[in-house]
Amino acid sequence: MKNNIILELVNVTKEFPGVKALDNVNINIKKGEIHFLCGENGAGKSTLMKIVSGVYSSGYSGNIILKGEKQNFKNIAESKKKGIAIIYQELALVPEMSIYENIFLGAERKKGMFVDFNEHIMEAEKLLKEVGLKVNVAEKVKNLGIGKQQLVEIAKALREKVDILILDEPTAALNEDDSKNLLKLIETLKNTGVTCIMISHKLKEVTAIADTVTVIRDGKNICTLTGDEISEDEIIKNMVGRQIDNIYPARENKNIGEISLEVENLTAKEQGTNKEILKEISFNVKTGEIVGISGLMGAGRTELALAIFGNTPKYKLSGKIKIDNKEVHFRNTKDAIKKGIAYVTEDRKGNGLVLGQDIKTNITLANLEDLVVNGKVDENKEVEVAEYYRKSLTIKTGSIEQKTGSLSGGNQQKVSLAKWLYTDPKILILDEPTRGIDVGAKFEIYSLMNELVAKGMSIIMISSELLEVIGMSDRVYVIAEGELKGELTEDITEENIISLSVKE
Repeated sequence: MKNNIILELVNVTKEFPGVKALDNVNINIKKGEIHFLCGENGAGKSTLMKIVSGVYSSGYSGNIILKGEKQNFKNIAESKKKGIAIIYQELALVPEMSIYENIFLGAERKKGMFVDFNEHIMEAEKLLKEVGLKVNVAEKVKNLGIGKQQLVEIAKALREKVDILILDEPTAALNEDDSKNLLKLIETLKNTGVTCIMISHKLKEVTAIADTVTVIRDGKNICTLTGDEISEDEIIKNMVGRQIDNIYPARENKNIGEISLEVENLTAKEQGTNKEILKEISFNVKTGEIVGISGLMGAGRTELALAIFGNTPKYKLSGKIKIDNKEVHFRNTKDAIKKGIAYVTEDRKGNGLVLGQDIKTNITLANLEDLVVNGKVDENKEVEVAEYYRKSLTIKTGSIEQKTGSLSGGNQQKVSLAKWLYTDPKILILDEPTRGIDVGAKFEIYSLMNELVAKGMSIIMISSELLEVIGMSDRVYVIAEGELKGELTEDITEENIISLSVKE
């Protein structure tokens, strides 16, 4: 291989209707390096990797050169045969099947006419050892946490000889410990000669392990950084085309008022098992205030949000919820919405949006009653509402008729926010509001949060990113194993949050 280059991308160009997704991209990737692709959502990173892996087998120009030979993969199966494996953010595992069944799904080994399950089990055990996963290979995938599922995906990719492993936002849904373990595995694979191409918005991770960083902006490769050139500031500057001096915009003239929401001794027990999910949690949030909720994965943060929002079919609740000092009782989410509570879910693709529907429909979905005149939806008013939020939230789209699933992650999140802002909430619960979106879109969402509290809204922000919690919160509550472990008002630091998170 010339100059140890395993993969060359030469003048790669790809257009979708009305959009040039890639514009003469040229990148060289060396054998055995960790090469990150960074850029804002919609920059073209995932599109480029779909071309490399054969997902997009046509409709592009330019050349993909692997080990000195020009390639034109017709599908993923062809790229796999050539040693390229790709793992997406949405994992392609079958929850009801065992680990070993998932690893060999579609590539079953046979002994005579029958599947050789013994070989599957032995090989799966070797692969799990290779990726550092200590679980029984007969365990069903649905019983694993997302971090362990990610390792099963990598084990599946390593089942056959892999020269290039592509990972698209591999740590987006992982907690800090699982993220660190995955990054260690990537470095181990590098030492065995595997080339890793990673797409990530977590710049702390990029700067920790990257050998090379290529920044893509508006479909063009802007720069390639190596060694000491790799820094968060340099990556951000090239990603957004400007310097963002403070990713967490300062909030001036804070006007924090009276308590708008108060939770007293809230307890949630699982229906049937009576297992306590939330244990006598008490906290409050004031008008004009952003309250951060922090804690490890599985601590009960989302369960707390759903309890406040009236979405608790699995749980039996006790305790009190008060809005403006008046106790309220919610039979369902509709009751909560009427009382001025909105909840933006952490899973915008699965639960937050209808990706097959257009932007207009998604924005008005939670408050259709407001559009009904004489038993019918006023379509003109629906268009007015959707256009208002498209402009005010700067949703990047040519039309509100565009399918929501075709938008970038940051713009999908803005649609999700618009949907709930249209309900005119007093209290807005944001669950992982910037997960899987780029630094530019994060800045826009943070700025919007500041605008909303300046107008008197109360915001509860659940986040796994400690710097986000610190940068945006007026106060922070820390939850561990369903219990409130403490409140931070002034000394909001990583050390104090982590200390409370692991406190017995």
